[in-house]
Amino acid sequence: TVVEPTSNGIGSDAFCILWDGERLVGLNASGRSPRGLDVGRFEGLDAMPNLGWDTVTVPGAPSAWVALSERYGRLPLEHVAAPAVRYAREGFLVSPITARAWASAPTRYGSRADFAAAFLPDGRAPEPGTRWRFPAQGDTLQAIAETGGEAFYRGPLAEAIVAHARREGGAMALEDLAEHAPMWVEPIHADLPTPFGHVRLHEIPPNGQGLAALLALGILRHTEVLELEVDGPDWLHLQLEAMKLAFADAHRYVADPEHLDVAPAALLDDDYLASRAAGIDRSVAQDPSHGRPPDGGTVYLTTADAEGRMVSFIQSNYRGFGSGVVVPGTGISLQNRGAGFTLEPGHPNRPAGGKRPFHTIIPGFVTRDGAPALSFGVMGGPMQPQGHLQMVLRIFGHGQNPQAASDAPRWRVYEGRSVSIEHGFAAATLEALAERGHDISHVAPDASFGFGGAQLIARLEGGYLAASDSRKDGQAVGF
Repeated sequence: TVVEPTSNGIGSDAFCILWDGERLVGLNASGRSPRGLDVGRFEGLDAMPNLGWDTVTVPGAPSAWVALSERYGRLPLEHVAAPAVRYAREGFLVSPITARAWASAPTRYGSRADFAAAFLPDGRAPEPGTRWRFPAQGDTLQAIAETGGEAFYRGPLAEAIVAHARREGGAMALEDLAEHAPMWVEPIHADLPTPFGHVRLHEIPPNGQGLAALLALGILRHTEVLELEVDGPDWLHLQLEAMKLAFADAHRYVADPEHLDVAPAALLDDDYLASRAAGIDRSVAQDPSHGRPPDGGTVYLTTADAEGRMVSFIQSNYRGFGSGVVVPGTGISLQNRGAGFTLEPGHPNRPAGGKRPFHTIIPGFVTRDGAPALSFGVMGGPMQPQGHLQMVLRIFGHGQNPQAASDAPRWRVYEGRSVSIEHGFAAATLEALAERGHDISHVAPDASFGFGGAQLIARLEGGYLAASDSRKDGQAVGF
């Protein structure tokens, strides 16, 4: 929240999958829309707005930090927060990719006085290598840590958030913040028998889009994908078609868990997945009419310790700096997760007061033969389930090293038959895909983050292997 404010902030949401040494647990710390939200404001719109108070849901990230610390932490939360507090108060050097993302902020958010005062001193974004200080963030983080989150949800920070909302016509109320609580959940999963063992991919259940990764993997289980040449046209074609089918279902059915009209278990039923796989034409690209959500701004981290605990954690504003709303004097930038609602009539993900929207951010976890094998994530809006699928197939389906799997070129499906292919695949492979009807586009190497950013920790017999994506300002560290 301090060193990469272009992707997440104190007002973000968060999710976590954690192996506690004996079992896998999940945490959904996404927030609800204000109960007083006037959905009539969206009448006549084709899509949800992306900026301002109408997109702000109750921030869940602080509650995730507190819940994880209270249940599993070995150190006081104040101790854990101290480095972030110090960087906020004393400053840090802005890294290149973060600076590049920050450079677009004046155009997108510069008209908001609260945002400009907080993140655009002198009307400009900081250049790479600039020392950036934001003492108000440090004070807020310290208050959250010292009070176990009470200052944020029921104390002076909550009052500051609500006062700012009232000044600008926002619906957020003290009761909305006070009633928030993260949910401990049972991860959902899909299986894939591989030459390297029985692999199980685990995801957080809806309202997150992890279901899309599970659907795609489950569909591919009923194909010959593991028998095909890696990076060849047949191998890629099956993945593209499975992913499009998975998105078509996910965009229709994923919503607040209290408002689902089809349970995830029904969608992950083996017979249903087999029927979806049977609809794949091996020679022709199809259009199952899935949507194209906007790109996101997300931070993912994974860590593992000597006692065998492994954490897969993700938090995000949603789009860049989020809503553009910054609570004066606090350093709290608020996410725009409400933009994840849909205005389609009758859809379970339509906006309403006190409701959680569709979420793009998803932590991933893989077990093999029942034991923890990989804690990982792939940042990047709708690229995330696509990245999860590609990592699992490369690492567990074909035995690639996690760093090699991260470095390998990626694909990304969009609407219809449109697919973007990263540089690195053979020309003959791309020609074969085009002949099947895939509408292929490329991106320049400096725009590669459209293909996500992976961070991975694999569990080995005598320790861990970590991998970090060259597409992001990230790193792998062991000590």
